This record gives sequence, structure tokens and C-alpha cells, in this order.
Amino acid sequence: MPQRLRHLAQLRRVRDRIDREYAQPLNVEALARGVHMSAGHLSREFRQAYGESPYSYLMTRRIERAMALLRRGDLSVTDVCFEVGCQSLGTFSTRFTELVGMPPSTYRSLAAEATAGMPSCVAKQVTRPVRNREARPTAPDVA
Repeated sequence: MPQRLRHLAQLRRVRDRIDREYAQPLNVEALARGVHMSAGHLSREFRQAYGESPYSYLMTRRIERAMALLRRGDLSVTDVCFEVGCQSLGTFSTRFTELVGMPPSTYRSLAAEATAGMPSCVAKQVTRPVRNREARPTAPDVA
């Protein structure tokens, strides 16, 4: 049991690093090195613990932040893409559309109207993308 707890603590450190450094150039290999695992092992264990791969979790974090920046309305979609750490506007737009259900430019137009006058903390909760949509449900590990 102590080994499993240590392992979960390592995965939590990876998740926390993604949460903190989402705008930095991160990849699974670098994340794995930080907790002394192989990239494949980290990906499998992270998916088992959190229901999605480290890359998917990172992109969801970036899209959540992008949504907040687009709601503000003072940055272009391209500026938002690079601000949240994405290197490719095409990949950013595709992932944004998958998670949010509309392209970033459409979201920018509609979200400004929909959240007008709403406190930002409420707007963040109301507009949060659906996470784990592509993850298969797994039985909880109760051992």
C-alpha cells in the first residue's frame, strides 16, 4: 500500500505541475522525467488515475484558460493560442472546438454576450468545458 500511495503522490505532482505550468512548453517526456518514470508508464498510470492522458489534461487546462481570455475579449484568437502555450493555431482551434463545441472565434463572440455582468468566478464554472468526454469510464480502484 505505501508504494501505491507514493505512486499516486507522483501522479498528483505531475497534475499539479500541469496546472501551474500549462502555458510553458510541456511534453509527456519532460513530465515523466520529473517523476522518474518512462513516458509510456506515466501516460498509462495518469490515464488510470485521472481518466485521461497527461497530454489531454494539459490541453484541457489550456482550453479552460483560453476560454477565460476569450471572454475578456481584448486578445485575438491567435494571441490567446500562444498565451496559453499552444504552438499551433490549427491544433488549438481543433482541440478548442472538440471540447467547447464551437470554434474559438465563435466562442469569443457569443461568450462576451452570455457572461456580461457575471462575476468571473461564476462565468468560469458555467462555461467550463466538459472534461473526460473521450475517456472510457473505468471501475474505481478501491484496493
